[in-house]
Amino acid sequence: MRWLLVRRLVALQALMLTLLAVAVIGGLWAGGYLVAPEPEDQTIDAIRESIARDAAGGLTVNPTAALSRRTAEMPELWFLVRDKSGHSASHGQVPAEFARIKDALDDIGQARLGWSVGDAPRPAARMRWVDAAGGRVQILTAGGGVLPWHQAVLSTATLLISILLPAGLVMALATLLATPIVVRRSLAGLAQVAARAEAIDIDRRGTQLPLDLVPSEIVPLVAAINDALRRLDEGYERRELFLANAAHEIRTPIAILQTRIESFEPGPQTARLLEDVKRLSTLADQLLDVERLAQIGAPQTSVDLVDLARRVTADLAPLAITAGYEIGFENTVDQFTIAGDEGALERAIANLIQNAIQYGGRGGRIMVRVTQSELSVIDNGPGVPIADRERVFEPFYRLNAGTRGAGLGLNLVREVARLHGGRVAIEDSPTGAHVSIKFGARSRQP
Repeated sequence: MRWLLVRRLVALQALMLTLLAVAVIGGLWAGGYLVAPEPEDQTIDAIRESIARDAAGGLTVNPTAALSRRTAEMPELWFLVRDKSGHSASHGQVPAEFARIKDALDDIGQARLGWSVGDAPRPAARMRWVDAAGGRVQILTAGGGVLPWHQAVLSTATLLISILLPAGLVMALATLLATPIVVRRSLAGLAQVAARAEAIDIDRRGTQLPLDLVPSEIVPLVAAINDALRRLDEGYERRELFLANAAHEIRTPIAILQTRIESFEPGPQTARLLEDVKRLSTLADQLLDVERLAQIGAPQTSVDLVDLARRVTADLAPLAITAGYEIGFENTVDQFTIAGDEGALERAIANLIQNAIQYGGRGGRIMVRVTQSELSVIDNGPGVPIADRERVFEPFYRLNAGTRGAGLGLNLVREVARLHGGRVAIEDSPTGAHVSIKFGARSRQP
């Protein structure tokens, strides 16, 4: 942004300087304070080419082509040529005031002779000593004539450059040095606003960006962002309230339905109905977990993952066996204690096991394993394609749209792991799906 402003300011300054110089030069010219460029040098050069000496040593003027052109362009052309020996030659009607000058300018190399501003218009003259074919002579001639366009452009460009270049360089240097300082000081508060914006998180709602730290020109933008954040917070709160109310309302009819189905005669159809009811109950619990996880702060309770995983596996074993699986539990450590929320961890383990039951292919073995750094659930199902191993943790995403389930289970597992300083990963396995919750060093309770 600094360099964009520098470039634009320098371009603007150059444009303003050019317009100012053109206006000043035009005003001086129109007021008569600026002498118009005239082609006297071309006239003197044409006269010099025509000067020669006669047999007696006097000065003569030969009608050369260049002099003829100048005479045609300037019908009132006059000139006086003389040397320091007293020889002279002239052409046209030499004004009396210039004819009397004679040797008064012998020691002057060149001069422009004219009148003060405001005097009555009178002819001007140009004098210059030159080396001609007849020796060194002084040429005094009338001003005026037609200036070639290229010389007019060159004269104007020289005049503009002599004014604009020094001033432009000084202003550009000042802009180059001052603009970064001004921009940095003006936008210093934006760094703090950006840091506050980076801290915005779904778990820390209600954050607003400070308005007193930004320039007044940016206040409307920051205020609009604050309004958008407020609307997002309100929408998120309404969503949470809806999910919590819906889950609470649906749990009662699910419990009634489960009680009625359990009164049926045992059989495959009854088992399938109970499994479906369990799935509805799990969905209601997951919706409640979405709201509950948002309320979990820093974990404080000491939880033994080995004992917790063993209990959850035992609780869900009948459901797995009814669905056609063998289910087992193994641990490589006797105790794995972390600081955490026992209810959330229990729900995460249950979700992994229920996910294996639903997608494990209705057969084979489900193994729940706890090691010194992770908790894993392994099944003999088709597994998760590599391309979907990140997306399956997104809420409401399902590998197969035709499968049952809301797609919340793995998302909740990931959130629980994150709240406890861990992460969820889907490992490569030759036997099926292998989902692990890996806990970092800070998760372990000393």
